[in-house]
Amino acid sequence: MNQLDLLKTMTTVVVDTGDIDAIKQYKPTDATTNPSLLLAAVQKEQYRHLVEEAVSFSNSSSASGEDRYSLMVDKLCVVFGAEILKSIPGRVSTEVDPRLSFDTQGSIDKAHNLIKMYEEAGIVKDRVLIKLASTWEGAQAAKVLEKEGIHCNMTLLFSLPQAILCAEAKATLVSPFVGRILDWYKKNEANSNFSPENDPGVRSVTEIYHYFKKFDYKTQIMGASFRNKDEITELAGCDLLTISPSLLQELTDSTDSISRKLSPQISKSMDIEKLDLNEQTFRFLFNENAMATEKLAEGIRNFTKDAQKLKQLLIANFNA
Repeated sequence: MNQLDLLKTMTTVVVDTGDIDAIKQYKPTDATTNPSLLLAAVQKEQYRHLVEEAVSFSNSSSASGEDRYSLMVDKLCVVFGAEILKSIPGRVSTEVDPRLSFDTQGSIDKAHNLIKMYEEAGIVKDRVLIKLASTWEGAQAAKVLEKEGIHCNMTLLFSLPQAILCAEAKATLVSPFVGRILDWYKKNEANSNFSPENDPGVRSVTEIYHYFKKFDYKTQIMGASFRNKDEITELAGCDLLTISPSLLQELTDSTDSISRKLSPQISKSMDIEKLDLNEQTFRFLFNENAMATEKLAEGIRNFTKDAQKLKQLLIANFNA
């Protein structure tokens, strides 16, 4: 067995891409998308028909101005998501506009619109995960949506307080960003030659995993944003891992053994202090973590830039 096959015996493998051809190749259970991934995908000729469908939909609506462009991008997310679901047995994650990261009601409304579009396309809501930023406001939106049966994937997550906040909101998934945590430490620490087991992103996901399993949270952990194959194999046993096509290929090409690193049994035996979070304690603890605060802000800015680039590309090239 290659490493990808071995990993699939311990962890649910998710592909992190908007490239439908890559999804078909690696046969994951689930798939995740975001504005950056969709921006890359729509520039490929084989997906032009999906883009044209989104543009046609928005052009035929009664919306105008910025509302029409927003509708166009939402429809694009949904048509890509619906196409992806034809090739996987599980769920697709679709992200709300990153500009709504600090807008609870706006995030809820956007989630409702996306789910409505999916249902109009014949996709039941249980096959869709709505991606929300792991802000205080995002978690409050998730709390409302989960009560309505709309499942949420909390993204841009870099710290234990964010993870606990989202688990308390009963979010379906949290997606801690392994590689972006490593990026920060490489940039900001003099000794940045980390071994795989001491990779700060790996350690962050491990901490979150043990906390959730120790205290019986139902929220699952999905490691994301990997920079190398070792980060992935160090998290074997995590509930889910969402992996780029290039790293999936590296796993496929390797026949090295993989041992399980994470298990609920180990977590249950650990001595872990339970944190009691309210809004004030969350904001203080999060603010104390320079890496997490900087990477969250940077992530929201970059996703927003790519969402705007996506809109401008559609306007410029598809007569939107």
